Amino acid sequence: MAAQDLSVAFIKEYQERFEKKLKENEIALLEHWKGQLDKIASTRPDSIASLQMQVKKTADMMANRINVLKKKE
Repeated sequence: MAAQDLSVAFIKEYQERFEKKLKENEIALLEHWKGQLDKIASTRPDSIASLQMQVKKTADMMANRINVLKKKE
């Protein structure tokens, strides 16, 4: 019985640590991309075309990061 209780406790603790780390990673990710969008929002683009280019550049950066992460799997 004691071994089973230890296993359950270990699994619960491991799951809690995993969920905490997952949440920390998600927060870091969102902070990074929010920073990128804040940069775009703070600039005064000359035209809609330059704003579109900035948004496209950020979208390309996101796509590149997604591809890098997929290759690591």
